[in-house]
Amino acid sequence: MFVLNETNVFRVCCTPVDMRQGILRLSQFVRSNDFNPSDGVVYVFYNRSRNRIKLLHWERCGFVVYHKQMAQGCLSPKIIRARTGFYELCWDELVLYIEGINLSCYRRKRYNKS
Repeated sequence: MFVLNETNVFRVCCTPVDMRQGILRLSQFVRSNDFNPSDGVVYVFYNRSRNRIKLLHWERCGFVVYHKQMAQGCLSPKIIRARTGFYELCWDELVLYIEGINLSCYRRKRYNKS
């Protein structure tokens, strides 16, 4: 069941991660940055080409990993805000980044004229 929403805290990793890593490696990476992976925070990881994303989340009885591979396009490059460690992101921004919408663009075309 997908239980993530705007009440969760999201921390994005600032460096690309190998997507072959599983729960243990990702939680070890979180611990190496002085965070506790079982604190209820959702940790967000992406690969170098930004076409895959993993979310590591501790629920009541264990870890859950959400993995999305984009069929077309990639994550917005604006998701990378710092050089090392993690930074916090709100739910709305995360959803927009995953959908590929640029936050700095204030106007989008609604349709294509033929």
